[in-house]
Amino acid sequence: MSPVNTQYRKPLSGTELDFFDTEAAVNAISPGAYAKLPYSSRVYAENLVRRCSPESLNDCLSQIIYRKRDLDFPWYPARVVCHDILGQTALVDLAGLRDAIAEKGGDPSKVNPVVPTQLIVDHSLAVEHAGFEKDAFEKNRAIEDRRNEDRFHFINWTKTAFKNIDVIQPGNGIMHQINLEKMSPVIQVRDGIAFPDTLVGTDSHTPHVDALGVIAIGVGGLEAESVMLGRPSYMRLPDIVGVELVGERQSGITATDIVLAITEFLRNEKVVSTYLEFFGEGASNLTLGDRATISNMTPEFGATAAMFYIDDKTIDYLKLTGRDDKQVKLVETYAKQAGLWADTLKEAEYERVLRFDLSSVGRNIAGPSNPHRRVATSDLAAKGISGELEDMSGDKAGLMPDGACIIAAITSCTNTSNPRNVIAAGLLARNANAKGLSRKPWVKTSLAPGSKAVQLYLEEAKLLPELEALGFGIVGFACTTCNGMSGALDPKIQQEVIDRDLYSTAVLSGNRNFDGRIHPYAKQAFLASPPLVVAYAIAGTIRFDIEKDALGQDSKGNDILLKDLWPSDEEIDAVISQSVKPEQFRQVYEPMFDIKVDYGTDNQLQNKPQYDWRPQSTYIRRPPYWEGALAGERTMKGMRPLAVLGDNITTDHLSPSNAIMLDSAAGAYLYKMGLPEVDFNSYATHRGDHLTAQRATFANPKLFNEMVTKLDSNGEVEVKQGSYARIEPEGVESRMWEAIETYMERKQPLIIIAGADYGQGSSRDWAAKGVRLAGVEVIVAEGFERIHRTNLVGMGVLPLEFIKGDNRHTYQIDGTETYDVLGERTPGALLTVIMTRRNGETVEIPVKCRLDTAEEVSIYEAGGILQRFAQDFLESSAG
Repeated sequence: MSPVNTQYRKPLSGTELDFFDTEAAVNAISPGAYAKLPYSSRVYAENLVRRCSPESLNDCLSQIIYRKRDLDFPWYPARVVCHDILGQTALVDLAGLRDAIAEKGGDPSKVNPVVPTQLIVDHSLAVEHAGFEKDAFEKNRAIEDRRNEDRFHFINWTKTAFKNIDVIQPGNGIMHQINLEKMSPVIQVRDGIAFPDTLVGTDSHTPHVDALGVIAIGVGGLEAESVMLGRPSYMRLPDIVGVELVGERQSGITATDIVLAITEFLRNEKVVSTYLEFFGEGASNLTLGDRATISNMTPEFGATAAMFYIDDKTIDYLKLTGRDDKQVKLVETYAKQAGLWADTLKEAEYERVLRFDLSSVGRNIAGPSNPHRRVATSDLAAKGISGELEDMSGDKAGLMPDGACIIAAITSCTNTSNPRNVIAAGLLARNANAKGLSRKPWVKTSLAPGSKAVQLYLEEAKLLPELEALGFGIVGFACTTCNGMSGALDPKIQQEVIDRDLYSTAVLSGNRNFDGRIHPYAKQAFLASPPLVVAYAIAGTIRFDIEKDALGQDSKGNDILLKDLWPSDEEIDAVISQSVKPEQFRQVYEPMFDIKVDYGTDNQLQNKPQYDWRPQSTYIRRPPYWEGALAGERTMKGMRPLAVLGDNITTDHLSPSNAIMLDSAAGAYLYKMGLPEVDFNSYATHRGDHLTAQRATFANPKLFNEMVTKLDSNGEVEVKQGSYARIEPEGVESRMWEAIETYMERKQPLIIIAGADYGQGSSRDWAAKGVRLAGVEVIVAEGFERIHRTNLVGMGVLPLEFIKGDNRHTYQIDGTETYDVLGERTPGALLTVIMTRRNGETVEIPVKCRLDTAEEVSIYEAGGILQRFAQDFLESSAG
């Protein structure tokens, strides 16, 4: 690092380090301005003072000080954090980039991450063996290794082939929880300079560590590749919204209840793409674990970041999780001297301040289908969720009820990073066991903590055996059910769901419950706190009023209600204080970060600059982004719609991550490649092979493509559900992949028309890669989710936005039309889409160009981020 604004480099009191005095730099432009800056603005300003050239510093700082948004400024994150799905595909892209560079005469070994990159293998373990099976963790890990041998072979190669990459091997935990508990130092030290830790991560829940006061942004794999390679992330000052938390939580209310209520509240307040900063007495009273539960759900709010200030609770947490004493002291010293400590932000001004009362929160679940669809458990009957309990006596004895809960999973970093939530589940399980309750036999139960430290403190509290007795044994330390890796159901249960067409459901302590995500046979899913997940496993059905209906009877025949099992706050806190200890975190993390690479039987992996692609692999394949049609010009003329879509299209619709079924396009391909159906694995794990991954494009069975309709029972026209398209101009209905193949053979450029919030959900780059490989050149929507829009740009797909008030209905779009795009593509420019109807009539549609920065224009014009880098690399090498 070569500091350029040395006049602001000063000694950091009480240390042998220096820091950059951002307050002095800001106040030199506008006296007293620093005191009014929000937390996020202060962190970005420090990055500019430390990294920006002297010539541009004042202009860039002025954007932050005066809250202007007419100039791009550079941001240089300190780290990149990846999970194995998007991280692996990013590294596959870099390996392909090395090949492309070598073919042009460049030195492939010089293509390396410039920014330290941490890859955690956490997304590939499926719960094939449930929590009520003996040795479930070991069995699931063995299956994970067998299925993913190709992937893990490649990942091991990257460890020595590329500089600046650390790999955390499978079976160790979830990236966000490991980041929170260990990887983030909060304050970095390099070259004798202390500065705030910042990062981008290849998962939308990367803001988990915002709870520590660390700006951590979820990005797609393509944007992460750009940062890895040393390119700054160009941005404009985001809207920074203050969220004042007031009041105290009610007794018996978990952080999950709070975050589901906050999610509903913030979605209604329209905070899409904003940075949120939580403050106030309510925020200062929350534990760091509670804060992390809130920050983790940032993408469900629609926001980009959810920050908390650094304060005593931050310091307590760093000590609890076993951080080095010297590092903990540095965090406090730096935060207080640099103006990042909570007390220094009392004069911070926000463009908008929202107020949320913690005392208003009751017990909640969320669902079906959306994390912001909150339902108070006291309102289950009124909302039509609990319904009437089905009489399962007589002929129905031994069968599952309609509404059966077939999956109950304590999963996800959202909740398992919070000891209060996990301990509460253990105590409820203990109380249920004492009263003789058990899970229903059709419920597939699992416990998948995001950290091995959870196992240690549950064992210390003697609560792990209590969870195991109800079927919640540890099945893995990975994302599992939250990421759609629920594994197979018992074949008899699955067949009963099919034969009786049951409304079957899942209940999980995760962060996503989109249709089709959790399991192909779970028609809908609900989010709940860990103790509620245990309760629903006992109930066995969502058609159950969890507050009022009896979970069973005691030995005297008295009804047992939820309130009889729920632990008190005092008991939860007492168990935490006695059982959660710093040495547990040190025991877990010190050996984990003494990183050694296992090459298996292939010692030839080491130090080879180019990867030996395995031609028969369905997991890892040399990417095609420098070849064929992708290397050609995008004409944006004569485009035909591949799909006409409504609102809230998620990346799960665009590129699902769950299990691959034999009757899908990807399943047919894998079968043809000789892979046994039992090892098809998930869509997510195959994203390093474009031939498999592109067959997942729009493969979600819950898709509604408005181009494909049918008549309902009343003879009315309705949109047909499923992975369908209509091939034009013939007007022939087909499966989506068949339509894509047809258009690819014709070299037909495509367009997608969509509604609001297009691309919300997980930050998967294949949601953009898939449509680009299909031949989609343009997407016109009412609005785009932030990460997906940047991924589209990174793949050379042009995002265009209807002018406010216009939509697909305004122009009576039915998919029979062709489309041309006219106008110069500059940030925010007004372009014209010429729509030509089947009868020859033309209609001009004004649209806004959503290439938001000059950097994005540069990337788009090159054909994508990889093409841009290749061009720049070869030019600099030639020079």
